[in-house]
Amino acid sequence: MGGPSGPKGVAAEAAPTLITIASVGDMMIGTEFPQNHLPDDDAVSFLAHVTPILSAADIAFGNLEGVLMDGGEPAKKCSNPSACYLFRSPTRYAQRYRDAGFDVLSLANNHARDFGEEGRTSSMEAIAAAGMHHSGRVDDFASLEQDGLKIAVLAYAVTKNSNMLLDYELAFTTVAEFAATHDIVIVSFHGGAEGADVTHVPFAEEEYYGEPRGDIVWFARGVVDAGADLVIGHGPHVVRGMERYKDRLIAYSLGNFATYYGISVAGIKGIAPILTTTLDGEGKFIEGNIVSTIQLRPDGPSIDPKNRALNLIRGLSVEDFGEPGLAFLPDGSVLPVDRPDVPNHELAPSRPN
Repeated sequence: MGGPSGPKGVAAEAAPTLITIASVGDMMIGTEFPQNHLPDDDAVSFLAHVTPILSAADIAFGNLEGVLMDGGEPAKKCSNPSACYLFRSPTRYAQRYRDAGFDVLSLANNHARDFGEEGRTSSMEAIAAAGMHHSGRVDDFASLEQDGLKIAVLAYAVTKNSNMLLDYELAFTTVAEFAATHDIVIVSFHGGAEGADVTHVPFAEEEYYGEPRGDIVWFARGVVDAGADLVIGHGPHVVRGMERYKDRLIAYSLGNFATYYGISVAGIKGIAPILTTTLDGEGKFIEGNIVSTIQLRPDGPSIDPKNRALNLIRGLSVEDFGEPGLAFLPDGSVLPVDRPDVPNHELAPSRPN
């Protein structure tokens, strides 16, 4: 921050530009397919408890699981519809996310294609019509401005026709290109295995029912080396740890944040953070804050007085990274602390063959 004024006639040093980014994990606030599973009030109040926190940030980001579409037939076919998870919300629900404070939504995930690329196109159009940005489909990246800073949001996944997490070298090249033209580059990824038993990052390639889900540490550190300033993970449906790598924050999974139906919120699957990060104008991590939330259906996410997401993330960060370069305080503050040098991702033992 700028110090006190100097001698008479000397202007005080200008305060540096800071930007706050609120990030959450998976969201799906109701589906009407194959039957009506929409909230009783049409989701008007589903995000009410968390709106003040999301709206307070300069930029709010989340991962939209499912499709915003009025009608249409699913692209997925299955023999037992009751065992299939296909999520289609009305296009008017885009405004629910906007009203909660969201600015950018990821469409890089498996459920974004539940109704094929026609469904993802509908989602993109609904998001844009509500005044938000999107990223997810191949070569679909968001670019926006905030307080004079040019910001890019690049969303990756392991699913067809998405910006491909598994194509590491292309991802690194793309991030470098955006870093050359933007002040801040935010990368999100939908990767890693799923389930209550995958809270730890394995530092290796992951799979889920035989599907490659990527080496997310390799990917995340690689995009930072390429120029990313903040990396936000989701996909495992549980929270994972965080680390500060080269003065940049990496959050490996923010879990289930706001999912009304179909996605389990039992036990640790129902706790998630709102992670607010403060970056300087060059993308350096200055500080963060975790507000713990919990889903108790049929309600949307509410503030968790037991701080379970914070406590879980703190423990996982230390267990997985030893010294993650972060201090997690009881009030939810996340502060940078000294950390031994971590080698560039090219030297990491998890490098894929």
